[in-house]
This record gives sequence, structure tokens and C-alpha cells, in this order.
Amino acid sequence: MKRVLFSMVLLMAATLSFAQVKAVKEAKSIAGETNPDFGKAEQLINGALQNAETKDDAATWDVAGFIQKRINEKQMENAYLRKPYDTTKVYSSVLNMYQYYLKCDELAQKPDEKGKIKNRFRKANAATLLVERPNLINGGIHYFNQDKNKEALSYFAMYIDASSSPMFEKENLLATDTLLSQVAYYATLASAKMEDYPSVMKYAPYAENDKEFGKYAMEFVSTAYKAEGDTVKWIASLKDGIQKYPDHSFFFGHLIDYYSNTNKYDEAMKFADDMLAKEPNNTFYLYVKGYLYHNMKDYDNSIEYYKKTIAVDPNYAEAYSNLGLVYVQKAQDFADNATADMNSPKYAQEQEAIKKFYEEAKPYYERARELKPDQQDLWIQGLYRVYYNLNMGTEFEEIEKLMGF
Repeated sequence: MKRVLFSMVLLMAATLSFAQVKAVKEAKSIAGETNPDFGKAEQLINGALQNAETKDDAATWDVAGFIQKRINEKQMENAYLRKPYDTTKVYSSVLNMYQYYLKCDELAQKPDEKGKIKNRFRKANAATLLVERPNLINGGIHYFNQDKNKEALSYFAMYIDASSSPMFEKENLLATDTLLSQVAYYATLASAKMEDYPSVMKYAPYAENDKEFGKYAMEFVSTAYKAEGDTVKWIASLKDGIQKYPDHSFFFGHLIDYYSNTNKYDEAMKFADDMLAKEPNNTFYLYVKGYLYHNMKDYDNSIEYYKKTIAVDPNYAEAYSNLGLVYVQKAQDFADNATADMNSPKYAQEQEAIKKFYEEAKPYYERARELKPDQQDLWIQGLYRVYYNLNMGTEFEEIEKLMGF
């Protein structure tokens, strides 16, 4: 009796296996028809993709890719004939096609019982995927423009990930694809918008050498490390960014801010000096050195470097603003130590010295306002204090109105 039951189990297993193989063939046949029932074809193949008897067979995944190819062809045929077509299906079929054909290739590369590899799918499938490759970009852009970053990333990521597939070994896409770095930038940007930092770090390196977007990709990496609290890697990424893109102020500025905020002024100053040794007339580096002295309350050296900054670039509004601030701070420091006794012989002399500091601050704040009238944080508070202390009634009233008093 047990033998009979065992035979029945084997017979049922063989029947189920045969049914799944038959389903794969039927799915391919349906997809190849003139008017395919894609719903039926996908239902059949999805069952086979999950069934233990067929899910590890390269032919199953090949048929799954073929169905997506046919879906794409039918949608594009409608577009060519100016009939209604589904844009989403056009793009999703390409993404699915990539997923299925790549899996097919992976399975087909496994050696048989004799240790031989007989991949009869690669040539045709690789050719198909290369033709459809631009639509991965188009699909990503389609979703990116709708602010659907998760969906956009799936397309951009596939474009990049597939580049290293053995299917495209002959094409050497990582070296020859001129669009890869730009796609990687958008993959990084979409990831950053979702705060998906592992994906940022995965795709940003592909974009780091791009002339237009490389510096921004490296920015995202730095931001990701900072967000994850990895200070060591954050600082290292800022230094890497400075070496690769010395003209891009993000890296240098954030590194100096870090040194300044942690009172590591010696390290910050050394770094600033190293950069100035390479580019003595770089206005940002000059400005940063002035900023460091400013934070150290070494006002005289701060003034020197802010003035060097505007000597090179007479339109550097931030340097003018900070020059005004230095003189205001000098006035405040002097006032804190001045006599408050109006009968003291020193009183008039000291008040005149305080007034002179405000007079020196005035033209710098006014120049900052002239250069950037819409950026009020550079000058409005400073001019308020200057005009008040210089008893400039009309000018003071105008600033008061701007401040909403």
C-alpha cells in the first residue's frame, strides 16, 4: 500500500511539474499572438516564476522577459499608429524586461552536470536590452519630474547596476557609456531627496568625475555621512571634495565651519594656509581666513584678510558685511571698557573713539546693501546699529521701517 501511495505522490509531482512547463510554453504562445491576452500570459508566467519546479529554469525567466518585450512592442505600435497607449506600461515593461532577462542570464550561466555552460539566451537578450536601455533613463525622468523619487530611483539604479552585468561584458558600459555619470547623479539626487543614504553612497561614486554634476554628487555623500553621524567619514569626504573640486566652496566652507565650531582653529588655519599656498588670490580662501581670525576675535588680522578679499573681488558682499561687523564689535568691546562717567576727562575722547569705529563700519555695510539689497541679513541689523550710534535720524528711520518697527 505504501508503495502505491509513494508512486501516486511521484506521479502527482511529475504531473504538477509538467503542468508548470506547459504553462510557460502556453504563456509564450499567448504573448506571441497578434492580439495577445497579456493578462493571461502574465498570470501563467507569474505562477511558473514562483513554482519550485520552474523558478530556477532560465527558460522560465526568458519567457517572462519575452512577455514584457511584447507588451512594450504593442504599446509602441499603438504610439506609432497614433492610437491611445499607456506610457507607464512602456516604461514598466522595459524595467521588468531587464529584471527578467538579467535573472535568465544568471541562471543560464550555471554549469550543467558535466560542468559546461550553455547560455543560449545571452546574445538575443543582450541585444534587446541594449536597444531598450535609453528607456530606463526616460522612465526615471518620467517619475522624477513627478517627484516620485522611489520609482525614479528604480529606473536609474537599474541603468547603473546593469552596466556591470556580464551580459554586457563586450560593450564595457562602465567605461564607454557617456551618460552613466549623469544618470548616477540623478540616482543620487533621488536618493538624497528620500534620505536614502545607503543608495546615495552606492550611486554617487559613479557620478564623481562628471564635469557638471560631480561636485554635487560628492556633496550628497558628505551630507549622507553627516546625517548618519559618521564624523570621521564626513570630514574625509569634505577633504576629498576639496582635492577634487577646489573651486567648489561647499567642501572647504563646511570643513572650516567644523574646525571653527569645535574650536580647532590651529587645524583650520593650517588648512586655510595650505589652500592659499596653492591659490593666493582665491577670494573664498582669503575670506575664510578672515572669518577664522574673526571667530578668534583677532580683529586686526580679520580686517586685513577681509580687505584682501575685496581687493581681489570688489563685489564680495559677505566680506563687506563682515568688515562692518568687525568694526561694530570693536566699538562694542571698546565701549564695554570705556568710562560711563560723563564728568571724566576721558569720556569725550573715548566716545569719539567709539564713534569712529561706527563711522568705519558704515561704508562697508552700505556697500553690502548696494551689492545685495535683497539679502537683508548682510546689512540691516548692522546699519540699524550704525545709524543709531551716529545719530543719523533720516537713515535710521528708514531702516526702522524696513525692520517693521
